[in-house]
Amino acid sequence: MTQYKAEPVTSPEDAGHGSRVPAGRGWLDRYFHISDRGSTYGREVRGGITTFMAMAYIILLNPVILSVPDVAGHKLDGGQLTTATAFAAAATTIVMGIVGNVPLALAAGLSVSAVMAFQVAPEMTWGNAMAMCLIYGAVIILLVVTGLRELIMNAIPLALKHAITMGIGLFVCLIGLVQAGFVTSMPGPGGVPGEKPIQLGTADQLTGWPVLCFSFTVLLIFALQVRKVPGAILIGIVGGTVLAALVHQFADLTKKDWGGRNAPEISGSLVSSPDFGLFGEVSFKGIGDVGAITVGVIVFTLVLAGFFDAIGTIIGIGQQAGLADEQGKMPGLNKALAIDGAGGVVGGFAGASGQTVFVESTAGVGDGARTGLASVVTGLGFTLCLFLTPLAQVIPPQVAAAALVVIGAMMMTNAMHIDWTDPAVSIPVFLTTVLMPFAYSITAGIAAGVVAYVLIKAVQGRWREPGWLMWVLAGVFLIYFALSPIEGWLGAK
Repeated sequence: MTQYKAEPVTSPEDAGHGSRVPAGRGWLDRYFHISDRGSTYGREVRGGITTFMAMAYIILLNPVILSVPDVAGHKLDGGQLTTATAFAAAATTIVMGIVGNVPLALAAGLSVSAVMAFQVAPEMTWGNAMAMCLIYGAVIILLVVTGLRELIMNAIPLALKHAITMGIGLFVCLIGLVQAGFVTSMPGPGGVPGEKPIQLGTADQLTGWPVLCFSFTVLLIFALQVRKVPGAILIGIVGGTVLAALVHQFADLTKKDWGGRNAPEISGSLVSSPDFGLFGEVSFKGIGDVGAITVGVIVFTLVLAGFFDAIGTIIGIGQQAGLADEQGKMPGLNKALAIDGAGGVVGGFAGASGQTVFVESTAGVGDGARTGLASVVTGLGFTLCLFLTPLAQVIPPQVAAAALVVIGAMMMTNAMHIDWTDPAVSIPVFLTTVLMPFAYSITAGIAAGVVAYVLIKAVQGRWREPGWLMWVLAGVFLIYFALSPIEGWLGAK
């Protein structure tokens, strides 16, 4: 999620007459206000392509994250996941461009997908999980329409919002390391925990060519990012796949060596018809069986994972593109947030998990994008990918997992905003950040941070400072932590 410096919008060679509107401009210029914002068709198309290149990795990565079995042991089809991911990204990004008229692209949010795969799916079926996406998307839309987002934004301290982002980053990084085999579990005799819960590779050694391909891909992406190369993640994945294909061919590896899933080889045509088998596969039946508290916590976690990141991303990109005023307010912000919320509904119905605004949109803004036309171009790029599913299936999971590690590193940059000298801030932030990967639970991290924050404030005699909503959330999370003994106590009664 590399930041790119935006080009001046009043460049004489690109903007022509600056902010003055040239006579006889076309309908496309008038609709998207291209000249009004000091841009050109060329800059919008270039920016849209750059954004697509910077975030196209999600087509490869999202199916990897969502490839886990649900509570019933059912796994989603990889080809159908690829189609769903591309379709949902294309639809929401094009709508953002046409309706919102801002250079913001949407796709399956990694934090949302992580919650879906590792928090929701173990509790319910994938049909139920996609229905939860519809619910959380509707909640976000309702929050935007009613103006309640200000209340929630003011209730949760900024430091905890940064901590949530950092915790999800570490959580996603751990998933990538395990996915690649760089880190593995170390069970003891009889399946009981051993001396160490995790270890480096196998027996504290990195073994196998797939791990080497993963390591090469991680280092290549980092090197490209240091050089500020747009599309570094996608280029790195392509480079890692080329290496994996050579290794697969000359080292005579089998599909089993790559984890029993994608092997870096092409069989048949690179082009195929999209498989919309997951489209509309949502089910509300049986959601209530997991309990009202669990459902509430899941919805709250999904809203946190998608909503707050979108707020910061939209405002940040709006400022970079010169669309925000001195106070950081961007015209049409609520419209963009509503479309972002609708992305949860679209993603759930398509079977791709919730869609959210990608910070990689900054890459397109840095290349000159200023209007929704750039988003339309990005969306058309995702549309083209609907017919290239076989090509995406060539990417081995170890190579795709490299992006998780890189993105985890990017999300950790929020640490610069934390006052680590203040225990009232650093303790809740620390618990939020470390418990997500250590407990393998995003919900546990958020819950621990909220509870610690209000309790510390109470100990300091500043119990009014968190506000009533934070106290309510803390009470809900205390019930969440004590759910098992409470259920046992009620059963005993």
